[in-house]
Amino acid sequence: MSARESGGENPLKELARYGQSPWLDFIQRSYTENGSLKKLVDEDGLKGVTSNPAIFQKAMGQGTDYDAQIRSVLAHQVLDAGALYELLAVDDIRAAARVMYPVYEQTKAVDGYVSLEVSPYLARDTKGTLHEALRLWKAVDARNLMIKIPGTEEGVPAVRAAIAEGLNINVTLLFSIDAYKKVLEAYITGLEDRLGRGESVKNIASVASFFVSRIDVKIDKEIDTRVAKGDKDSAALKALRGKVAIANAKMAYEHWKAVTASPRWKKLADAGAQPQRLLWASTGTKDKSFSDVLYVDGLIGPETVNTIPPVTFDAFRDHGKVAPTLTQDVEGAKKVLAEARRLGLDLDGVTKVLVDEGVASFADAFDDLLGSVAAKQAAFLGKKVTSTALKLPADLQKAVDAELEAWRKKGNVRRVWDKDATLWTGKDEASWLKWLDITDDQVAALSKFENFQAEVKARGFRDALLLGMGGSSLGPEVLAQTFGKHEGFPHLYVLDSTDPQQVRDFEKKIDISKTLFIVSSKSGGT
Repeated sequence: MSARESGGENPLKELARYGQSPWLDFIQRSYTENGSLKKLVDEDGLKGVTSNPAIFQKAMGQGTDYDAQIRSVLAHQVLDAGALYELLAVDDIRAAARVMYPVYEQTKAVDGYVSLEVSPYLARDTKGTLHEALRLWKAVDARNLMIKIPGTEEGVPAVRAAIAEGLNINVTLLFSIDAYKKVLEAYITGLEDRLGRGESVKNIASVASFFVSRIDVKIDKEIDTRVAKGDKDSAALKALRGKVAIANAKMAYEHWKAVTASPRWKKLADAGAQPQRLLWASTGTKDKSFSDVLYVDGLIGPETVNTIPPVTFDAFRDHGKVAPTLTQDVEGAKKVLAEARRLGLDLDGVTKVLVDEGVASFADAFDDLLGSVAAKQAAFLGKKVTSTALKLPADLQKAVDAELEAWRKKGNVRRVWDKDATLWTGKDEASWLKWLDITDDQVAALSKFENFQAEVKARGFRDALLLGMGGSSLGPEVLAQTFGKHEGFPHLYVLDSTDPQQVRDFEKKIDISKTLFIVSSKSGGT
């Protein structure tokens, strides 16, 4: 019989007795709009919400929750997939933040937060991460927003700078204790930076998202492989299955306790600073041989958060066991880690791999998310979007698809837009890429083109003939083939030769008195 069926206290609400806040690792528009999110707050004591690219991919890429807004936006403007996603996501985050705001007020800014992640593409870019964190903070404009920043080597300085700017930060993708120590140091130093400038450190919140179950997945796979091969330490190895991740988390908490008891922290606390709480992430059980609430039951302790996926949230409500497990048997946790080292289970190596995999996984999810948004955008715009389909032989198409996928995985298109010369020889190629900005530059001066367009139409030109060679003609030819002729506007011809016969052929196609001539020279001296 479950805790709820027996008439007992809701285990999710009981977590508060031990100082832990349950957050939900999920966001979706319908969940907020239909009252489901508020119901979790009222009935289960929900204290916060986290999101990530994979969660948004499922929310936006499936179903019709967002179709009405997408249609409405596209009726007035055409955005790229990234800008359209952000518009949708910001609306979702704001709506969830409004639901959670009473919790924020009741807990005096300790809980009630909703997290929005910076672009996963910036995980290795300190400057870009900070810039995006500040931009998203301003765009959402909610006091109970947390900006998620990955705890990579490049992310840590951005965390310090963002805290110093007064942002609430959720540091994600933490697996190792060493990485966590750097993040906690960044938080404290960021607060000290503010204090040193005479600025307030009150009501600035941060959590360090320490991932759990993924560690056991990696470690247990190595254990199972060695046991299957008849390892001489098979019995000792099997005894560690499902235990390393929780032991690792307990050691991170022990470090947190030591730091928050220090004179250095006391000075900040006296000035009104909140401690950066450890948040247990990736707490859904992957191995079906373990309890489905293993990573909630086993990590309950003061001033911590557990961000729980919906299925695990429901399971813990049903049969979770609430006890101060985080501070129990710490010596046992130390022995687990010592035994793992003795047996050659490379926890440090595993955590490093998991960071790289996490960065790649979120980038893949973001690619899928933007692809889903772009597909919906194209479907809704229909004939408003000009598209061409190039049919290639099957073997060539396969090679093209493979190369496109390789570029996607490596983020090469983003590197082009960042003017990254290492895509070529790493020398002066970046200086060749001014053309990438041409569209933005010209859109800024759109009125002059609209005026010229109106003049051409008013004067009744039936044709336009561009005279140019090489680079001066190839681009216009692509445009002519891509966009074709539109009703009420001239037909674009391109003459790229001084051959008399070709000149004569074009002369026959046009009425010179009704033709706009464009002389094009890329170099300026043709």
